[in-house]
Amino acid sequence: MNTEKTKVSPLYLQLIEGMHRDKLKINDAKLARHGSIDIDDHGFIDFPEFTFEPETCEDGLVHGCVCIGRNFRRFLNEMPKYINPNSALACCWVGTFDRFAPFGIADEDKPHELDETIKKYRITQAGFGGMNHLCPDMEIGLREGWKGLLEKIRYYRKKNNPPDPDFYEGEEQLVLGILEWVKAHQVYAQELAAKESDPFLRDNYLAIAKVNGELCEHEPRTFREAVQFLAHFQAVDRTFYAGGALGALDTLLEEYFERDIESGILTEEEAVWMIASLFFNDTHYTQIGGLTPAGDREVTSRLSFLILDAMHLLKIPTNLGIRVHAPIAGQGPEPEILLKRSVEYTIEDGYGVCYSLEKGISEGFSKNGFPVELGRMRVKCGCNWVAIPGREYPLQDVTRVNMAVALHYGLKDLQAQETRDLDLLWERFTYHLQAMVECVKAGYDKHYEVMQRNRPEIVLNLFMHGPIERGLNCSNGGVDILDLNIDGIALATVADSFAAIEQRVVEEKKLTWDRLFELLDTNYEGAERERLMLKNIRRFGSPGSRAQDWAVRIRDYYVALCKGSPTRKHHLMIVPGLFSHGDVYAYGKTLEATPNGRFAGDAISHSSEPDPGFARGVDTFSPVLKANAVALTQAGYGNSAPLHLDIDTGLIQHSGGVDALVALIHAHEQAGGTLINMNCVSKEKLLKAHEDPKAYPDLVVRVTGYSAFFASLSKEYRQQIVDRFLDE
Repeated sequence: MNTEKTKVSPLYLQLIEGMHRDKLKINDAKLARHGSIDIDDHGFIDFPEFTFEPETCEDGLVHGCVCIGRNFRRFLNEMPKYINPNSALACCWVGTFDRFAPFGIADEDKPHELDETIKKYRITQAGFGGMNHLCPDMEIGLREGWKGLLEKIRYYRKKNNPPDPDFYEGEEQLVLGILEWVKAHQVYAQELAAKESDPFLRDNYLAIAKVNGELCEHEPRTFREAVQFLAHFQAVDRTFYAGGALGALDTLLEEYFERDIESGILTEEEAVWMIASLFFNDTHYTQIGGLTPAGDREVTSRLSFLILDAMHLLKIPTNLGIRVHAPIAGQGPEPEILLKRSVEYTIEDGYGVCYSLEKGISEGFSKNGFPVELGRMRVKCGCNWVAIPGREYPLQDVTRVNMAVALHYGLKDLQAQETRDLDLLWERFTYHLQAMVECVKAGYDKHYEVMQRNRPEIVLNLFMHGPIERGLNCSNGGVDILDLNIDGIALATVADSFAAIEQRVVEEKKLTWDRLFELLDTNYEGAERERLMLKNIRRFGSPGSRAQDWAVRIRDYYVALCKGSPTRKHHLMIVPGLFSHGDVYAYGKTLEATPNGRFAGDAISHSSEPDPGFARGVDTFSPVLKANAVALTQAGYGNSAPLHLDIDTGLIQHSGGVDALVALIHAHEQAGGTLINMNCVSKEKLLKAHEDPKAYPDLVVRVTGYSAFFASLSKEYRQQIVDRFLDE
């Protein structure tokens, strides 16, 4: 296999650089209108003049498959058409559907019985109403095409003849709208070609028109048609409810690529340009590399290298991951070359791919009772999450259980007691944590019951195995595997707090219980020495520390709560996770002071990571300590808990460079880690960009599992990256 970097001529470099420049202009316009954006760098094009008047149900909301489908069809027909002159592809999206319509759930279907518990425990993501956190099988779409999907809906509607036609009617309206929208882009491209004087641009518009016309009639048959189909999907998926999963891009497109290269209708530089155009269109999550389900062969191909090169040349936020695994005996060196090159690009560009790690994902998934072969089929398709394309409904990254809130109420319970000890605090902490987990489980039960008639996965149902065949939404039996995630957060905050109490109050008796409660109630006012006493213990991340032992104990109890029983009503499987997204400031804002020296309102800890600064005074390279701590405290059932590495480029030059990072990635994978997100930038550049983001408009960073322009982020989101970076 050829593993060389792609040779790209000045013409195609100019087109890719043009998309980069256009992306910066588009981003500036969005920031000027909408302000900071603390989520994935969504690729929508802002059309301030565009408005939409939806048809609503009797309650004034848009819900139900038919109502959504009819509105969506109109929306696609009415929204502006778009083709970037530097791109090989047509279409864009103009913002999520709920920006233009009151997209909701009927009040009588909401879990109001949980309102009191949700309010008490400040549960903002309670397992009810989560959307799109599953992975489509895009092979279904590439095999059927839009017209074939329409015929499939009509076939199963006639075969099943459901008493209520809502599901099939809504899906049909959606696909009819997509076909009309694709046809409109064919016409639009022809109009642009008629006005264009540049021969290359005119021919490109004509090629775009031809491709979109072909996709109105049949399934994709060429590489360019397949990539354009994926771009159509991206725009529709994002528009509906900000969906973002695409799948294993190299294996999806490999057949088209090899066939077109062999027949001479495609060159490698054209393929790189087309993939860059797809990345320009949106930041959907994709993966390259990995193993076959049997685990005996690596899937890395020449196309994997071209996809990596496209990301590197475009230099905009791109959510691409590489699946990393231990070398396979008898296989070639290509996977290691791909991995090493990705690290080289990260050091050169400041950001790059993330690393989805095989052992922790596949072997962990098998602990849920599934064959490990199914675990190998899971692909990186979200900010932190993985799923089997088309067959799994996991809803990872849509729930949060803030364990520090359980600790707060445990401390309040203890404060009201005459007798205080650590065992009683643990008992009260676990009582409240259990109440929080059971609340989310109950939310999932309600979700299972009502989402089909309220907010179905109208787009992703088309690309899953079962929903169209059964006439059932993904959420309630449309697919075979329902393994719903619950994320626990603030692990280090709680572990360090327990360790500080154990050391300073129980053993050393430097503080009394009453004084501890007074410090927390007054937010450490006038007590900086005592606050630092609590903070400056050996914290989670320090090997052999009390805090590390507490972190494992808390993790074990939390996992047992999730795995110990399914949901009560519908017996849905629960899989534990430990992922905070970038919301550590949002969850910290409503949280009182904690015994680890954290002030009220300050950020909580990230995912299962130690807090920044945990390794100060330890004579060891802190990224290694951090990696060990994250590996040690994985939830262990296949859902990703990330390791963030934010490393000064100067440090890399003196610490083994690329080879050291590659070794660290492999070591974390073998230790059971599941995901690595990496930034490599100079300390000086990051601090200057934090002070004046507009001076560095094209600085791209990985926030958690997603990438974004640093200048797009709010000050709080930028601060968490700076804090992590300075710690490394």
